[in-house]
Amino acid sequence: MTPTLTISRLTKRFGDVEALQDVSLTLMAGKRAALLGHNGAGKSTMMKIVLGLVPFDSGEVSVCGARPGSPAARAQVAYLPENAAFHPALTGEEQLRYYLSLRGESPRQAMELLSRVGLAHAARRRIGTYSKGMRQRVGLAQTLIGRPRLLVLDEPTSGLDPVSRRDFYDLLDGLSAEGTAILLSSHVLTEVEARTDSILILSGGRLVAEGTLAALRARAALPVSLLVRPAPDHAAALAAAYPQGLPGEDGVLRLTCAQADKLPLLAGIAALGTKIADLDVIPPSLEDIYSHFSRRDGQ
Repeated sequence: MTPTLTISRLTKRFGDVEALQDVSLTLMAGKRAALLGHNGAGKSTMMKIVLGLVPFDSGEVSVCGARPGSPAARAQVAYLPENAAFHPALTGEEQLRYYLSLRGESPRQAMELLSRVGLAHAARRRIGTYSKGMRQRVGLAQTLIGRPRLLVLDEPTSGLDPVSRRDFYDLLDGLSAEGTAILLSSHVLTEVEARTDSILILSGGRLVAEGTLAALRARAALPVSLLVRPAPDHAAALAAAYPQGLPGEDGVLRLTCAQADKLPLLAGIAALGTKIADLDVIPPSLEDIYSHFSRRDGQ
């Protein structure tokens, strides 16, 4: 199967600043990739290159089998910036009908698109009365025009409330199932942790980590935490069995171990039998993994 997006040894300089250095990645149809990195890591530059908005110095980029920015690529790519702006005097429906006409699509689809993003009730209100979250949903609706093969989303949930964020990711799940590839940049790591297929971490213009969350956890080899709750009157016995643990409220003991030691530690805890009331295993979070690979503190 031909990848939807292929980047090979991509380099981009702005004067003496190397914004991207030898970056390579592949995004297949129906896959969702989270692009992570601190401000200045090169995320926006990469997205602009994929969209054909800025040239690059060396390397190769293929977008749906075409050159970035070419008519063939533009017809199959949709983009949503962090701060979408629309004419305040137009209604949501009028704005979508205009975009549909520009893309050669039937303006009659406007209400269907607005319904998909939860804006049917405000379709005939002027956009100037919309909240930021509602404007962001108008932007998401316009990205759905023409059934794009690649969605490029820059902080797409900016301004959305928790329910709208959940609905947004549900929509992305549906698009992914239909074969749309999604490249999503976000600083809200807890959101993308469970809703993307792969993680891309940029740091200083370099792609320092790429893979599934499970693969990056294994590669980072960060410690696992276990929260062990003793049964009534057995807190002292638990603490004696694991003196290296950190005691917390209600006698809960926090233990940490290397990935390779997790199963033996679990077996030892299970051997305590009825002295244990509950147990939680907490793997390294995406935030922990991001901090490990980006090494921002050391820059």
